[in-house]
Amino acid sequence: MELQITDLTKVHRGGTRAVDSFSLDLGPGVLGLLGPNGAGKSTLMRVLATVTRPTSGHVRWQGTDIGEHPGELRRTLGYLPQDFGVYPQLTAKEFLGYLASAKGLDRKSARGRISELLELVNLTDAAGRRLGSMSGGMRQRVGIAQALLNDPRLIIVDEPTSGLDPEERMRFRNLLSGLASDRVVILSTHIVSDVASTADRIAIMAQGRLLRHGTPEELLRLAEGSVWEATVPSEELVGLRGQFVISDTTRTPRGVRVRLLANRQPLAQAEAVAPGLDDAYLLMTSSLPGARPQAVGR
Repeated sequence: MELQITDLTKVHRGGTRAVDSFSLDLGPGVLGLLGPNGAGKSTLMRVLATVTRPTSGHVRWQGTDIGEHPGELRRTLGYLPQDFGVYPQLTAKEFLGYLASAKGLDRKSARGRISELLELVNLTDAAGRRLGSMSGGMRQRVGIAQALLNDPRLIIVDEPTSGLDPEERMRFRNLLSGLASDRVVILSTHIVSDVASTADRIAIMAQGRLLRHGTPEELLRLAEGSVWEATVPSEELVGLRGQFVISDTTRTPRGVRVRLLANRQPLAQAEAVAPGLDDAYLLMTSSLPGARPQAVGR
């Protein structure tokens, strides 16, 4: 099972290059696609889900070009877009039944599958509530359920934890991890913590380009020696922000404990510390001017 993305480019009207020569091969597991807002993640997801066509390049699922034969992928796709919409007058159960029919599930199979998924996303007691009366987090859980209706082999979720509380986010991350053993799962987000405990591999995207790709451990190694901590008077903080990328600050009785990203010791009192994925992500995206795409590992 493999998804191959080759030199994919999408240019919007007006000449904006949303995706720029993006190439990546994916097998079973969870890919965390990270990038700042406007990086082109959602456009890439829409192309992979066959919602829009690329300007150039190819996407192949199991060797089949989805631009020429989109049905091959659509039959086995589960997709949760960032702007997931619902019919507010329908109940959660009715909405999932409607989508199950659209995906070709027979009525008996659909009933069992819907009950199973409503329990999975903790909405069994709300199955009869109209979607228009639900909170944003509840509607997002309905969106997660609809993406899994047809037991997909390729799952694409775009900013899926928006509106979920911490417990729901943890449940969803565990769900994705459990599904990924024999499926390709793409989790697109700008929240590093959403992929830190879930993704087998991470791709960092900015300005439409693939900047880095590798395992979490490989990306962490790239940031070694570039993360520092120091305690400074609070009045120096503004000046430091103008000179360095600061990934975190903590107020202490002795001043502000700052976490800085720099290729060499930024302050005399700064001590080198082990990087986290937040540090690695910031380090790679903060050097966008002149940065070139680079893959790590496979």
